[in-house]
Amino acid sequence: MIVVTGATGHLGRLVVEALARKIPADQIVATVRNPEKAGGLAALGVHVRTADYDQPSTLTEAFAGAEKLLLVSGSEIGRRVPQHTAVVRAAKAAGVNHLVYTSVLGADTSTTVVAPEHRATEEVVRASGIPFTFLRNGWYTENYEQAVAQALATGAILGSAGEGKVGGVPRADYADAAVKVLTSTGHDNTVYELAADEAWSYADLAESVGRIAGKPISYQDVPAEQHRAILLGAGLPEPIANMLVDNDRAIAAGELASDSADLRALLGRPTTSLDDAVAALLKG
Repeated sequence: MIVVTGATGHLGRLVVEALARKIPADQIVATVRNPEKAGGLAALGVHVRTADYDQPSTLTEAFAGAEKLLLVSGSEIGRRVPQHTAVVRAAKAAGVNHLVYTSVLGADTSTTVVAPEHRATEEVVRASGIPFTFLRNGWYTENYEQAVAQALATGAILGSAGEGKVGGVPRADYADAAVKVLTSTGHDNTVYELAADEAWSYADLAESVGRIAGKPISYQDVPAEQHRAILLGAGLPEPIANMLVDNDRAIAAGELASDSADLRALLGRPTTSLDDAVAALLKG
């Protein structure tokens, strides 16, 4: 039995759907916080179980019979370590033989805001003694959906990343990589750094959007503090604005790209190109 946590989230749902195309649905457990939102998953024929990271008592029962478990990282920054620790403990109690965790690119060296919680979670997993695989996912191109929409309206993508590169691909690439690990052998106690074959800059993103949309789009680079002020002026909460500016700092420093070919190797194909990712964003 393969258990996928956070199965109604963007990444978790893609993993469950891809698994159901590869193995019998009755061998898949989709754990969710709110079963009422899991109708589409139940329709696939997979088992749907309630599991709340903040309620450890729900986890052991949800993981019963699991041979492999994919821990999709929680979305609540600041709460991830206790939440993930509860999942790891429940997995250990349930006798899980292989725990796969969606971490972040370069978790052991990254200076991004989100990296410390991922780094701490990796330490918890290692200490548990459960054979593991860390999928250190790079950036999702879907993160730029709003920026692309704004670019179509204003003619510009704005940021403070300079000429820095992003090794971003669509979530579906990361989901397919997770499915490969969950349905094959040889991945125990392995760390994969997952990023695009060809990293791209914000200028590259603007050029791609403009070419595909058929209208001129430019990249406007601004100082970090000005970028932050613009985001706050647009109504973004301060923590989100700070995180976006910090992400651009990390991009400028080369932290969101990688020369690793791990993603391509797991997929058995090239990673999705920037143009194909942009075309998907433009289709909505």
